[in-house]
Amino acid sequence: MTQEEMRHISQIASNFQFEGNLMSAEPWGNGHINDTYLLTYEIGKMGCIRVILQKMNKKVFPRPVELMENIVNVTAFLHDKIAERGGNPYRETLNVIPTKEGMPYYVDSEHEYWRSFVFITDATCYETVERVEDFYQSALAFGRFQCLLADFPAEKLHETIKNFHNTKSRLEDFKKAVREDVAGRVSQVGDEIQFVLDREADARFFTDLIEKNELPIRVTHNDTKLNNIMIDNNSRKGICVIDLDTTMPGLAMYDFGDSIRFGASTGEEDEKDLSKVSCSMELFEAYTKGFIEGCEGKLTKQELELLPMGAKIMTYECGMRFLADYLQNDIYFKISREEHNLDRARTQFKLVADMERKWDQMHAIVKKYS
Repeated sequence: MTQEEMRHISQIASNFQFEGNLMSAEPWGNGHINDTYLLTYEIGKMGCIRVILQKMNKKVFPRPVELMENIVNVTAFLHDKIAERGGNPYRETLNVIPTKEGMPYYVDSEHEYWRSFVFITDATCYETVERVEDFYQSALAFGRFQCLLADFPAEKLHETIKNFHNTKSRLEDFKKAVREDVAGRVSQVGDEIQFVLDREADARFFTDLIEKNELPIRVTHNDTKLNNIMIDNNSRKGICVIDLDTTMPGLAMYDFGDSIRFGASTGEEDEKDLSKVSCSMELFEAYTKGFIEGCEGKLTKQELELLPMGAKIMTYECGMRFLADYLQNDIYFKISREEHNLDRARTQFKLVADMERKWDQMHAIVKKYS
């Protein structure tokens, strides 16, 4: 960091309830949304402590006050639940550090919103599944997240991104992108477009059940990638769910499905060689076992039966979003090559097709652990 950047971070930090002398500040993590810094403070003879300081991305989250209200309410609820169970709430959930005025965020002179969390020491976030056990541990943690928040009134949460997992709405956005063809690419991707349209009934599946009030609306994380779990360096157990920006009302199948989409694939999300891409049943089984165990019986029989559908629809939805962005000239997802979003879409569609081939096997695995 330059001296000017350090002075700026120091000025922002001076508005929070931090103790001691600021010794260092450095960019932290691999997140693509918020600007994150790790700050180290010296507290007399007690040594050093570290905190996370983040500038929130208003382009992605245009209502940061509502977002922080969600996080404060959810983490306070988790804090009490974890303490009741004899756990360590300062390690097993995020803890917001307030400003000197007692607010969960600080607004700077440029009207940017900042927040801070206690840094969780001796724990790591993994970008990819290095060991099956780590994927299982992430499933336990996300399942436990569902379990602990089962009694939280989901209707009190704000919708931080409207229609985030409304696949029916996403399909309409996709059709609009096809009609407009702003980048002149529609003629090149006829097979991919038809793949989406052939599964239109899947796009309506969950939204129809929600409209009929046939599924419970729960507190959902909505970004259940492996790297949003802190895994303890010593025990290698999943201890804390992080990145709660998209925590809002949703379906348990969303969280399960997004984890499978991201973590059970045998290929990279942008793999060009589709022969390398499939849905690993070993990883699917490890995650299913962990998630169901972590939920501790809080899911209904119908929710359990629909877990494979959650995996399929979340993967289908994501592929549809990648393809729509490609048709719109890559305006949302960051790319590093011309057909990057098209490659991403094709990997998701390959996963969907592979899940369809393994449908009976996926259901058998869920039944085994239910």
